[in-house]
Amino acid sequence: MIQISSRRGIGSNPRLRRLVQAALIGALTLFAIFIAATATASSAHASTVPQASTQLPAMTQPLAAPVDPIAPTAPVVKPVVGGTGSVSINVDPKPSTSISVLLLLTVISVAPSIILLMTSFTKIFVVLSLTRNALGLTSVPPNQVLAGLSMFLSLFIMGPTVKAVNSLGIQPYLKGTKTQAVAFQDGIAPLRTFMLHHTRSEEIALMLRAGHLPNPPTPDKLDLTTLIPAFVLSELRSAMIIGFVIYIPFLIIDMVVSSSLMSLGMMMLPPVSVSLPFKLLLFVLVDGWGLIINALVQSYNT
Repeated sequence: MIQISSRRGIGSNPRLRRLVQAALIGALTLFAIFIAATATASSAHASTVPQASTQLPAMTQPLAAPVDPIAPTAPVVKPVVGGTGSVSINVDPKPSTSISVLLLLTVISVAPSIILLMTSFTKIFVVLSLTRNALGLTSVPPNQVLAGLSMFLSLFIMGPTVKAVNSLGIQPYLKGTKTQAVAFQDGIAPLRTFMLHHTRSEEIALMLRAGHLPNPPTPDKLDLTTLIPAFVLSELRSAMIIGFVIYIPFLIIDMVVSSSLMSLGMMMLPPVSVSLPFKLLLFVLVDGWGLIINALVQSYNT
């Protein structure tokens, strides 16, 4: 083992000095061999790559002289054998799927207005609301229940009219047998007949005078913009009359209860709280909902 003292350097130890010299000579020898091998590989690669010629190839033939352009020839029209030609385009009369979807979305968007203004929904809903107020109930049944009942009663009453609209207007248009304008006129005819049958002539005259319009020769020539408001006014008038008839018996009950409380000296007791049970009892005993719905349905059968 070689022991190196901290007090002695490399020059004072001959054995250590020889080892360092041998390592340096070996490293220099390896470096020289690597340099020689790299130079040999670079020269061999350069000898294999061809040098690009900087001289352009000589022209072996002279350029041709320019010539004048050739004039265009006139088109030749070939005669058609068997008469004049014709172009036929086959167009499907049925509306496309995109048009059908667009019409469906349009009908859905205007459906609330159609239900409110062109059917019996308005009259039924107003009568049911007046009945609830006559009973003294402010939120029972709720508006959602009254609206749902009115909608289904309207579908029941308007069933034949809706079927006629579907058979005369919607289905022929979807099958392509009628154009859009013809299908609209034929489809709106049942609704027009229904509204004319349940619209008073006074309301029609009122709308014609308000719009400074001349009288149509026949009711079928009446514009929808005049017929629909007149129909709504007639429905509201009929609903108010029915509501007045419904209010009378409940008003009599309120008067009897108030007189009884006054005669007993119970002036601080609200008569509405006392008369409400008697109103409900009377309404249930006479089958009030059945009578009202039957009267509403029968009013459209005349």
